[in-house]
Amino acid sequence: MAKKGLGRGLGSLFEENSASESQDPDSVVSIRISLIEPNKNQPRKRFDKEKIDVLADSIKEHGVIQPIIVTKSGDMYRIVAGERRWRAAKKAGLSEIPVVIRDYTDIEIAQIALIENLQREDLNPIEEAIGYRSLIDNFNMTQEAVSETIGKSRSAIANSIRLLSLDEPIQNKLISGEISSGHARALLSLESSEARLTLLDAILEKGLNVRQTEALAKQLQNARPPRKKPEIDEQVQAEYESMQDRLSSHFGTKVKLVHTNNKRGKIEIEYFGNEDLERILNMLM
Repeated sequence: MAKKGLGRGLGSLFEENSASESQDPDSVVSIRISLIEPNKNQPRKRFDKEKIDVLADSIKEHGVIQPIIVTKSGDMYRIVAGERRWRAAKKAGLSEIPVVIRDYTDIEIAQIALIENLQREDLNPIEEAIGYRSLIDNFNMTQEAVSETIGKSRSAIANSIRLLSLDEPIQNKLISGEISSGHARALLSLESSEARLTLLDAILEKGLNVRQTEALAKQLQNARPPRKKPEIDEQVQAEYESMQDRLSSHFGTKVKLVHTNNKRGKIEIEYFGNEDLERILNMLM
């Protein structure tokens, strides 16, 4: 699995892969737009129509100033970087677009697409989480490998992926930008879907900031009927909580240790959908 400096950014990867091209790897050629297809693993799922229209108008007047990056895929060319420019060029009515052809593996294409969008802050939190999950599920990468590749901490990767365990209405508000990742993390602290959706309504109706949301989440947690818990030494409890956090980080989802007595207990691992369950099972086997 080649990573070729991905953590150092797009420029580094482009330079190091240039050796695979014959003659001048940076030569720009024109290719018919109909021969170009988008990257199926593109993490960015939403393209702002107004921004595409503005870019299309600019392309009509000035042309495509910066070529897109593509790789050969059978009789077609797959976009590695520049799908927004490609969409705008089609909108502008261009029949051809300037490209630089590079030779990348599927995993490199997925990594570059994710890095490009992250560097430009083009992804909403859910798209970012899906991008990380795609690298893990489709290319058998660990969270540690994703961390090194993307240049973010492992905990940041794990916390991002945890957002995919949120209820769909909450994910939709994250996608639309009506709530932030900080709000989402506060919502994750609540165990029941009912409590999370109640808090979401409060955030939207009262315009709560993240700190206010965290405070209200604690109130909702304290308002739950008290459970009878086995007595446990504070130091042992701290150790269990540490292990619980490590397990949550490892699996990229919420993990809870439930103590029935001093010698027995159970581990509860939260999953989101069949694919998430299969991912966790593969990690356990």
